[in-house]
Amino acid sequence: MAAPVHPSSAPHDDAAGLRGQPLSPLDGRYRPAVDGLGAFLSEAGLNRARVHVEVEWLIFLTDNGLFGTTRLTEDQSRSLRATVTGFGAADIAELAEFEATTRHDVKAVEYYVRRRLDALGLGAIAELTHFAATSEDVNNLAYAITVQQAVREVWRPAFVDVLEKLRALAVQHRAAPMLARTHGQPATPTTMGKELAVFAHRLDRQLARLDSQDYLGKFNGATGTYAAHLSAGPDLDWPELSRRFVTSLGLEWNPLTTQIESHDWQAELYGTLVHIGRILHNLCTDVWTYISLGYFRQIPVAGATGSSTMPHKVNPIRFENAEANLELSAAVLESLASTLVTSRLQRDLTDSTTQRNIGVGLGHSLLALDNIGRGLGEIALAPDVLAADLDRNWEVLAEAIQTVIRAEVTAGRSTIANPYELLKELTRGRRVDSAALAEFVGGLDLTDEAKARLTALTPEGYAGLADALVDVIRRD
Repeated sequence: MAAPVHPSSAPHDDAAGLRGQPLSPLDGRYRPAVDGLGAFLSEAGLNRARVHVEVEWLIFLTDNGLFGTTRLTEDQSRSLRATVTGFGAADIAELAEFEATTRHDVKAVEYYVRRRLDALGLGAIAELTHFAATSEDVNNLAYAITVQQAVREVWRPAFVDVLEKLRALAVQHRAAPMLARTHGQPATPTTMGKELAVFAHRLDRQLARLDSQDYLGKFNGATGTYAAHLSAGPDLDWPELSRRFVTSLGLEWNPLTTQIESHDWQAELYGTLVHIGRILHNLCTDVWTYISLGYFRQIPVAGATGSSTMPHKVNPIRFENAEANLELSAAVLESLASTLVTSRLQRDLTDSTTQRNIGVGLGHSLLALDNIGRGLGEIALAPDVLAADLDRNWEVLAEAIQTVIRAEVTAGRSTIANPYELLKELTRGRRVDSAALAEFVGGLDLTDEAKARLTALTPEGYAGLADALVDVIRRD
């Protein structure tokens, strides 16, 4: 008797109509939040950048009059560059046709550009297309251009938006006293603004690192030796020409490589993005905890459902979603960083596969930023909850009392022995109210001035310089 076929192992003919649907949620459910990256980090974006590099190399060669060429006219250069600015669906399809024959993506780009030269009446310079270049000369520049654009034009603005929202919340709540927690236990009070300012300051430092990031490129031939270049133009300073060309694309020139650009700048960049993501992850877990404590109330969104069965709930989904996406982003970007810095001898194809996932790593990070930005805009401080929490924990003033006693003993104004142990006996593991503390202070061997200072203390007023420290992040 044949074993029954489990439904999950049966042929999925009934699902045939779903084939072709997006496999990644970044291209499906979350597409609107990450769509801006597609212009740069998609396969089409990469191909457009490859065309850009090939076109600019042609113009560079003719601008320098190499091999008997003359500078293109302004109209010719403009028409040739329009191949890049006008790159669209028809061009994507045309490149796909070329690649179906060549089985080589960069060679397909070369043939595509050659066809454009013929159409523009520039067939006389066709042999300068991809001149003396290996595929990686084009690829490394194309990736550097697209990653730079994606970070600067899409990811960075989203990050700065989150940073500015965080900065605004910190300034807004700079003086809002709050019970701090160390090891999850009541600790010396702070302010909500100061705690949020810590995150803003951390992220601000990382933004400066991001803005100082180099995006490197090389253009030196099949093994990084300019051998083909010299065979065609032995009297030319090819390293200098390479430097000028690479920097003309808005990149930093890498003067010494194998066949590939070494990808160290990518590892550095992804390391910075991962570190930023970890700080943001910490922000999410702290805000989530503040929400669970009732310090922040979530502002209900009209029509939104918090729970499928519990109508009262407003779940902190923005911060939870961000946490998960930051973890996914870190996994991808860390894998990229560790893989890309190694290549067998001159070249292997591990980087070709790996770099096609740059958009995945940045996409999950961008989605996290979208959620954090929305989440920060959907919370409101609950001062009453903060005040009640402080009022339940007068024992946190034990720190202040024992510190004042130490100062008084040192100054010769008190003879109290072991003040820390004295306060530990009074407060450790116990709740102490204002009356009990006042009675305790009143019985201490202290000057009247010290007693008055301590008696006037409240948990709400024991936040030190927390309010003023927020000025570290002020921009006005």
